[in-house]
Amino acid sequence: MIIVHHLNNSRSQRVLWLLEEMGLPYEVKRYERDAKTMLAPAELRAIHPLGKSPVIQDGDIIVAETGAIVEYLLETWPAAGLRPAAGTADGRRFTYWLHYAEGSAMTPLLLKLVFGALPDRAPGLLKPIVKSISNKAGTSFINPQIAAHTAYWEAELGKTGWFAGDAFSAADIMMSFPLEAGGSRAPYGPDKPRVKAFLTAIHARPAYQRALERGGPYAYA
Repeated sequence: MIIVHHLNNSRSQRVLWLLEEMGLPYEVKRYERDAKTMLAPAELRAIHPLGKSPVIQDGDIIVAETGAIVEYLLETWPAAGLRPAAGTADGRRFTYWLHYAEGSAMTPLLLKLVFGALPDRAPGLLKPIVKSISNKAGTSFINPQIAAHTAYWEAELGKTGWFAGDAFSAADIMMSFPLEAGGSRAPYGPDKPRVKAFLTAIHARPAYQRALERGGPYAYA
């Protein structure tokens, strides 16, 4: 039985969704973020030294990092049909989006989260200065980067409606979190119809809905 060490409102929701799409049995072990710091609890360090989620256990095997977990599950149960054939154009696109989702896509989103939180955490006398620096970082670098990435997603989804070929794949599961997180930071406008259609389509999938039931409250759905 696969055990998913699941943190609320985190990227591990994608692992639950993938397992539901694959029809694999699994157990969810839930962890809650600290209400003030929003960090994972120390108990997760007993599973993985960095104390991060997601982490899965499959017997004696422990796998961390969402992309690595996705690859492990698809390689271990290849009959799921959620990965284009290796060596094809769609297979190369799949590999690209699998890594882009946790690399290039998440970097500006995390920067926006961090810089947005800085003013509230600064000492009283420094708040105006920190807020000014935060705003400058947002307007001069972070927000333009996010705008560039969302425009890229819109253009890529215009090809087939999915990220790696004509059909839904695990690449779309990986890309769900950046698109959901991006929309939570700044709602998508009328110039992003394909991004919004993608989110509507994945949220309507029965496996996605079952994963929400298993994982608990998820702010980005």
